[in-house]
Amino acid sequence: MERGLDKLSRDDFGQSPYRSIAGDTATGLLILCDHAENTIPEAYGRLGLKPEDFHRHIAYDLGIAGVTERLASLLGAPALIAQFSRLLIDPNRGLDDPTLIMQISDGLIIPGNVGLDENEIAFRVDRFYEPYHRAIDRAIEAGLHAGRPPVIVSMHSFTQAWKGVPRPWSVGVLWDKDPRLALPLLAALREIPGIEVGDNEPYSGQLKGDTLYRHGTTRGLAHALIELRQDLILSEGGQAEWAERLAVALSKVMREGSALHAVELHGSHTDSAHGRPTASTSCQGGLVMDEKTRNELEAAAFRRLLAHLRERSDVQNIDLMELAGFCRNCLSNWYQEAAEAKGIKLTEDEAREIVYGMPYDAWKAKFQLESKRKAKSHAG
Repeated sequence: MERGLDKLSRDDFGQSPYRSIAGDTATGLLILCDHAENTIPEAYGRLGLKPEDFHRHIAYDLGIAGVTERLASLLGAPALIAQFSRLLIDPNRGLDDPTLIMQISDGLIIPGNVGLDENEIAFRVDRFYEPYHRAIDRAIEAGLHAGRPPVIVSMHSFTQAWKGVPRPWSVGVLWDKDPRLALPLLAALREIPGIEVGDNEPYSGQLKGDTLYRHGTTRGLAHALIELRQDLILSEGGQAEWAERLAVALSKVMREGSALHAVELHGSHTDSAHGRPTASTSCQGGLVMDEKTRNELEAAAFRRLLAHLRERSDVQNIDLMELAGFCRNCLSNWYQEAAEAKGIKLTEDEAREIVYGMPYDAWKAKFQLESKRKAKSHAG
């Protein structure tokens, strides 16, 4: 069987990898649907599978496209819908995720995905995956430029049973560390009589590199993933009913959520340094800052602080302790602790030389006042 790169030019797919539903950025919402369709270009020969395999959950999220379209219409919100099967490449996975292109799904071998070379993987990323994510970036930027950082809602569906075990939830809300949308949305959905609502069910929302991690977590935008049980939305009537229910719940949450449009970096449970959660950062207004940028800015600010303290050698450690509760030796101790957390052996003297810009004894001899030397000081 020929690979896509061998036979499929960039214009042979016959359609864009995604489609847009126009909406008003003033709604403050952006709706996404990663697994809406089961489309595979003819050049891939159905990846070696039978036609009926493309009507299973392994190929797409059944019923969710219809719900997404109706929900966007009811709310007047923009939406982006992927138009290729997750079997080709999964847009809801990070590029380093081993399930980005599945070789086995639900016990079924995908012949057209076995043994792919780097060129074919790169082709699928470039032709299908990245255009969809760039469209999401553009939609987010449009909201930011309008002064309304969008709340992101990602739509999915799940099977009514897994390995013979029924799933009782009608709807689930998946989330990571940012509670701004998830918690009030869970509360609103629980007001619907006669249904069971899952909190991070039937899956966990803690998946590094997925769509919401990439566009919500790292940008500091409020977000949540909604999962609907497929047997409830296979018919047009079921899709309309659930779109209406979700529209009511989301409208209530949006009206009452004062912090939903702030840019806040809550981090992720999947981001850690030696088991410790990454610190959160809050940024109001339209500022967008990913984790890498934040770390770079904090490092630059720390270097500026060291330079300032070196210039102000007239300010003694005891003065810093009395006025601010820390001194140069505190900084060196914190530096040493951070190094140890990274597995870097750093002595106390080495850490102090980094902070003081010279050996500690040399700094004391040159700059520490005699009266201060005799004072009882935290500087030691």
